Amino acid sequence: MDLNHFKDGRPHMVDVTEKPATFRTATAEAFVELTEEALAALEQGGVGKGDPLMVAQLAGIMAAKRTADLIPLCHPLPLTGVEVRLELLQEERRVRIEATAKTKAETGVEMEALTACAVAALTVYDMLKAASKGLVISGVRLLHKAGGKSGEWRAS
Repeated sequence: MDLNHFKDGRPHMVDVTEKPATFRTATAEAFVELTEEALAALEQGGVGKGDPLMVAQLAGIMAAKRTADLIPLCHPLPLTGVEVRLELLQEERRVRIEATAKTKAETGVEMEALTACAVAALTVYDMLKAASKGLVISGVRLLHKAGGKSGEWRAS
């Protein structure tokens, strides 16, 4: 299989000039594993910087909008919608993050959804690191994508 971000062994941005703009959507997830101290801080409303989950939600949305600035060969896309949801799973002692990005463009929004999750997870870490440095970010993955030539894909 040829990787489309390489041409003659060198990196290049895929030319999507001739592709039609179609509706595309992608959903990704990530987790932040919490220590007892971090969970306690989160349950008490954070560590003086505000509500960590609310701040992380906003950071995820902002990150999706800046994905092309962070991923070298990613096309800048006109996002038509970004939703980031964070859920505290107290029994499991972790935060689940899910992000959905939407566009009407020539290429997909998987990277925007993944970036939103990753940056939201990093923000949870940043907001709670005063309580504990032992937080673990895990499971950043694509759950679903739809639209474009390759159609629909869903994680198993």
